[in-house]
Amino acid sequence: MRRDSSPTPFVQCRRLRIATLKSACASYNIVAVSFDLFGTLVTADRPADPAAAVATELEKRDVAVPNDWADAYTEAHVDAPDGAEVPLPAHVSRALASRGVDYEHNAARRAVVAAFDPTVETRPGALEAVAAAREHGPVAICSNCSVPELVGRTLVRSDFERDDFDAIVTSVGCGWRKPALEIFELTAEELGVVPDELIHVGDDPHADGGIEAVGGTALLLEETPLADVPARLATLAAQS
Repeated sequence: MRRDSSPTPFVQCRRLRIATLKSACASYNIVAVSFDLFGTLVTADRPADPAAAVATELEKRDVAVPNDWADAYTEAHVDAPDGAEVPLPAHVSRALASRGVDYEHNAARRAVVAAFDPTVETRPGALEAVAAAREHGPVAICSNCSVPELVGRTLVRSDFERDDFDAIVTSVGCGWRKPALEIFELTAEELGVVPDELIHVGDDPHADGGIEAVGGTALLLEETPLADVPARLATLAAQS
């Protein structure tokens, strides 16, 4: 059973700060843009069998992988609220503990990070889309990712520079997965805008479309390909 998903005092406080910022900014318009990373700005290969890939890295670190690891890996071990991100190292640690496996401190985290070591390609039109977004205001990455360090390593291997983005918000970092309201609210806050002034570009209608629940605008690649994003942003900016 999942825990109560009602807003925590921290989230309520952040929403109050957002409401205050919205009141202060009511006299002028700000355009900010966030981008999904995987499948939108880049393609990154992932293990065909994540459980096996993690098992291989655990064994390299002298962790005794249980015989039923494939089952342990797929079972739920962390009781998280709806919409919350469970970091993969925490999941792996609990999976091992459920089988009575002891291991060296941080072995699970190091194994997970090593198991997800992708080859990265920058998608056609991605650089131009981000450059166009920067002409209108601050730009962020807003990405679902349960693996620590993966977003950073992916950016290093892409054609982007870290300075291309004013903020990087990840689910593993903030604790919430798209389409949860909280990750979009935090992204807007990091960019100094309120959520309904945020345009989010992504490839997943369910996850990335969640921006609309906080009043923002979704640009979905199935409707607006990356090559068309600059023109679409210009249109939206003119209408704001």
